[in-house]
Amino acid sequence: MLPHISTVVLTLPLIFTVADTVPTFNIQRGCKVDSAAAFDPNAGMSATIKRCVDDEQRAKDQLQTQWSVFLASDRTMCMSVAVGEKADDNAMPPSYVELLTCLQDQQFARKLPKN
Repeated sequence: MLPHISTVVLTLPLIFTVADTVPTFNIQRGCKVDSAAAFDPNAGMSATIKRCVDDEQRAKDQLQTQWSVFLASDRTMCMSVAVGEKADDNAMPPSYVELLTCLQDQQFARKLPKN
């Protein structure tokens, strides 16, 4: 029993540290994978990837300026949604756009009237 408690106590700072700063995602890799699925034949693959990279960078920039505004519990929950179980190399890479959308949705949901 005691080793389990010490393990939990030692790992708690890691859990909270992750939620204190904007995570680092590989935008290029994510956009290459995502663009293969969302290819725009009118724009071409390079333009599709560039548009994705631009969107991801804008979302990351916005997250960096607003990160502390979001509740820590929302940051932790949305990180798990955005990252998921990415042990599989074929899994969709995490996305700043997805993370930002999740956090904004959580903020919006709190403002809804409680009936």
